[in-house]
Amino acid sequence: MVKSFAPFLAALLLFACNKKTEKINPTEEKITESVYASGVIKSNNQYQVFSTVNGLVKEVLVTEGDVVKKGDAIMRLSDVTARLNNENAQIAADYSSVAANADRLNALRIDIDIAKTKMDNDASLVERQRSLWTQGIGTRNELDQRELTYKNSVNAYNAAKSRYADLQKQINFQAKQSQKNLQISNSTTGDYVIKSEANGKVYSLLKEKGEMVTTQNPVALVGDATGFTIELQVDEYDITRVLPGQKILLGMDSYKGQVFEAEVKKINPVMNAQSKSFLVEAVFLTPPPALYPNLTTEANIVIAVKDKVLTIPRSYLMDDGTVLLENKEKRKVVTGLKDYQKVEIISGLTKNDVILKPE
Repeated sequence: MVKSFAPFLAALLLFACNKKTEKINPTEEKITESVYASGVIKSNNQYQVFSTVNGLVKEVLVTEGDVVKKGDAIMRLSDVTARLNNENAQIAADYSSVAANADRLNALRIDIDIAKTKMDNDASLVERQRSLWTQGIGTRNELDQRELTYKNSVNAYNAAKSRYADLQKQINFQAKQSQKNLQISNSTTGDYVIKSEANGKVYSLLKEKGEMVTTQNPVALVGDATGFTIELQVDEYDITRVLPGQKILLGMDSYKGQVFEAEVKKINPVMNAQSKSFLVEAVFLTPPPALYPNLTTEANIVIAVKDKVLTIPRSYLMDDGTVLLENKEKRKVVTGLKDYQKVEIISGLTKNDVILKPE
């Protein structure tokens, strides 16, 4: 057993002896510090088109790629029920109009005229009876009867006027209400034509003829035909270093191997609680030849650039901010900018020092 283990032990000792500790000198070079972000490309004013009513798609009036103007029809929904409701609303409005109820009002006006004529006649009779009573002609009972008859005539006249006023208010109310219902019905009928809310291009149609449309689901995607915005998600750890005007270097799967320049335009001040990130909007400085909404991108937001500084690989910097010299001595260094591979050394080293890579 000892004999069989001996060759393996010898090989292990030989490998350990041959293994050399990696060492380098600090290097003077350019360093760029950046913040990583990922996101999507969106057309300017990009929005999803929704229907305000439920229904079946009767006709699709545009195709994907068409340029539309604000108010242009995109789809038409089946509106049979809406048209029937509209007709009912029109019938109700006609029936409830003031003109249609003129006969009812005229009948009450006649009642008022009759009541007034009787009241005036009873007033004359009661005055005559009072005059006779002062002359000692007639009885007190006859006078009381005339006065009671006149009082009843006055009440009847007032009641006729009240009925007329109440009917007039009722007719006016019903006429206005039926007209409003007709207006609502007319506007609802118009909702069965889905229109574009802005000038732009139809990038996607999400419903086909015969499919059901609801108010909760979009039917199309429309956006600016030429202008595009970059929407990036930046981690909350890095957001305080991002400022408007900073340069961005980004790549896209659609243009593999190519790097495009952009610029930070706006930082949304509210953090997304779920992703713990902030929305940063940017615009292209050197846009690609062709862009489409919802293309994905990965970007580096340039925080700072220094052309000629002393740097070492980040793997040579230990967690406590020290480096290991060739003589195994640990030395504290002051660092500056960092990228994904290098770190700037502000003080603590010179380009003549030799440092070892920590094991």
